[in-house]
Amino acid sequence: MPDMFDKAPFDARVTYLGHVPDRDAALAATAQGAAELTFAGIEGEDHGGLTRPACSRVKMLHPRGTEIRNTRQLSILSAEELGQIAENMGVERLDPAWIGASLVVEGIPDFSHVPPGSRLQGPDGVTLAIDMINHPCTLAGRSVEEYLPGYGAKFKPAAMDLRGVTAWVEREGRLALGDALTLFVPTQRGWDPTP
Repeated sequence: MPDMFDKAPFDARVTYLGHVPDRDAALAATAQGAAELTFAGIEGEDHGGLTRPACSRVKMLHPRGTEIRNTRQLSILSAEELGQIAENMGVERLDPAWIGASLVVEGIPDFSHVPPGSRLQGPDGVTLAIDMINHPCTLAGRSVEEYLPGYGAKFKPAAMDLRGVTAWVEREGRLALGDALTLFVPTQRGWDPTP
């Protein structure tokens, strides 16, 4: 039987770790030097949990509030793409904490478009399963507005196709700033629905 994944020719390095303690109070994350990741996500993270209530992102599938599997435990962004978003907005830099980032990685080109189902694996075996692209939203723009008045509305268009991915914890473990992450992508061709 063939392997289900190929090791990608790119490795990443963790440049930021954070958690959102109470998203009802604020979307902004609190930076941290290391994080314990359980099957429910980052300890103390308000986006954590094995399940979550369905939101507007899945409204075609489930009524709002329906309990579903939480595949959005983590918001992972690319340092390179954050730089591009800032440039698109006309600002010097965009702090990942302002938009509720769990993790920022450096070193993987076109990160927001890695195939769904890819895995990022850390030094102790901690493994993050990538669900899908994380489209920019107005909530993140409102958070940016608090830190950069006059720029919040620019976030959503500036971050289109650059907002990173959502992920969930497949294998528990620990991550710290500077840790290397190995990217594994599914061994399958791209979807071709034509007959």
